[in-house]
Amino acid sequence: MGPGPSDVASSVLRAMSQPLVGHLDPVFVNMMEEIKTMLRVVFQTKNEMTFPVSGTGSAGMEFCFVNLIEPGDDVIVGVNGVFGNRMVDVAERCGARVTKVESEWGRIIDAQQIREALQKVPKPKLVAIVHAETSTGALTPVEEISKLAHDAGALFLLDTVTSLGGCPVKIDEWQVDAVYSATQKCLSCPPGLSPVSLSARAMEVATRRKKKVQSWYLDVNLLSSYWGQERVYHHTAPISMNYALHEALRLVLHEGLEKRFRRHEENHLMLKRGLSEMGVGLASQEGHQLWQLNAAKVPEGVDDAKLRKRLLTEHNIEVGAGLGSLKGKIIRVGLMGETSKREKVEKFLAAFRAIAKP
Repeated sequence: MGPGPSDVASSVLRAMSQPLVGHLDPVFVNMMEEIKTMLRVVFQTKNEMTFPVSGTGSAGMEFCFVNLIEPGDDVIVGVNGVFGNRMVDVAERCGARVTKVESEWGRIIDAQQIREALQKVPKPKLVAIVHAETSTGALTPVEEISKLAHDAGALFLLDTVTSLGGCPVKIDEWQVDAVYSATQKCLSCPPGLSPVSLSARAMEVATRRKKKVQSWYLDVNLLSSYWGQERVYHHTAPISMNYALHEALRLVLHEGLEKRFRRHEENHLMLKRGLSEMGVGLASQEGHQLWQLNAAKVPEGVDDAKLRKRLLTEHNIEVGAGLGSLKGKIIRVGLMGETSKREKVEKFLAAFRAIAKP
C-alpha cells in the first residue's frame, strides 16, 4: 500500500510466464497493435504515436523531453514535489533554459502562476506539469494551463505516472501534446514499461529538429519505425513485460474506466473518513487530493519510521515515507489499481488505529 508498485492481478503474473516469441514475430506484432489500441482508450486519445517505451516511468519522462527540446529552448516547469524537480533536471540536461513555477509541496500549480511565468517567458518551447504528484498526493487541474501554453505557442507536456487508470486523464480533450505514464501504479502491472503518447503537433516538432535527438534509444524518429507499420528493428522489446501490460490493460477496460475511477474515489474517501475519525488529516490541498495516493499526516509525537516499520512487521502493510520537505511529516498510502480495495482500506485503518499513538 505504498506509492508503487501496486498489487498485481494473478492473471498479469501468469501472462508474464508465457513462452517467449521473437520481438518481430507476427504474434507479438499483433499484440503490439492491441496494446497501442488499448492505450489510446485509457489515455482517451486518437494519437497515432501511442505506445509503451521500454523502460520505467522516468524513461518516459526523458523520452518526451529529449525528443521535443533542443539546446537553448525555453521551458516552463511546474514544481510542487519530487517529480517536478526531476523534470527540471531532465530538461536542463537537454540544454533547455528552465523557468520553474513553484508551489509549496502538497499544493497544486495554479493556472495564474503559469500565466505570470508566460509574461516573463513570452516564447517558450514547452510547458510541463505533473498531473498527479506522487510525492505529495496533489492533483493539479490542467485544462486552463494547457490553453495558456498553446496560446503562447508552446507544447504542453503532462506527467500522468500516478493518474493514468486511477482518475480521468483526457489527452485529446485537454489538448496535451506529450504525455508519459508508468505501468506499476494504477495500471497494476510490474514496473518496466512507460506508456507515452505524442500529438501530431509534437511529432512534427520531433521530426523537424535541427539536431539529432541526444538519446539514440529514446529517439521517436527511430522508434516510430518499429512501433509503426514498417516494423524496422530498433531494439529487443521486453516481451514478457508487454505480455503483462496487455493483460493489465485488458483488465482495466473490462472493468471500465468510469467504474474504475469511482472505485478509486470511494476507497480514498473511506480512508480519509477513517483517518479523520482518528484526528489525522491529509497533507495535500483540500479539493485537489489524489484518490490513489494519500499523504496522511503523522500524528504529533509519533516517529514515522517506527510507524512504518510496525505496519510492515506486525501487519504486513507497506506504506511510503515522506520525501523532501515532507520527510518525517507524512506517510504515503497507495490505493492504486489492484490495491484499491475496501478490505485493504479496512485493514490499514485497523492497523493504524492500533499503533499510531504517541
